[in-house]
Amino acid sequence: MTFPEIGADYCVGSAILPPNPSGINRDNRPFMALLPILRYPDDRLHTVARKVEEVDATVRKLAADMAETMYAAPGIGLAATQVDQHRQVIVIDVSEDKSQLLTLINPEILERSGECEGEEGCLSVPGIYETVTRSAAVRVRALNLDGQPFELAAEGLLAVCIQHEMDHLQGKVFVEYLSRLKQTRIKSKLAKQARITA
Repeated sequence: MTFPEIGADYCVGSAILPPNPSGINRDNRPFMALLPILRYPDDRLHTVARKVEEVDATVRKLAADMAETMYAAPGIGLAATQVDQHRQVIVIDVSEDKSQLLTLINPEILERSGECEGEEGCLSVPGIYETVTRSAAVRVRALNLDGQPFELAAEGLLAVCIQHEMDHLQGKVFVEYLSRLKQTRIKSKLAKQARITA
């Protein structure tokens, strides 16, 4: 997920996070690889991600590479589906100074409340920002990088970002909430961009 180019009110609130939820220390980290991000309408973005059976070194390396890719893009969220790794792993950091990296493995939404409307962008749909309606607050259960379960309550932008990235794990891209006409226009615009940059 990316920030919209124009300001949007996401009913931004607070989040209750577990201690050091990501398990990644960005100030003392090994070299990470930047991963290629799939572009909409690539069919692989519609692959439903499978659950992670064991949080091992391979999964931790994937999460670290995803985080580095997200920061470099730059973005505020990335799902494994977007880098053609179809496992239930997402990374998020909505902080202004990029100091609150959150990794969610096998995330599931336990509760939803309220409604919030705002513009969303996506690293797989570059340059496109559209209004989407989401739950304003969510409570989520997931595994951390040690394979331990935790829960968090999130509101505003963090809640939106969690829902956006979890959609990717189900094979859904945010533009698919829009009308077929808008989706067609977006595909045409992205195809034109691809021709220009080719």
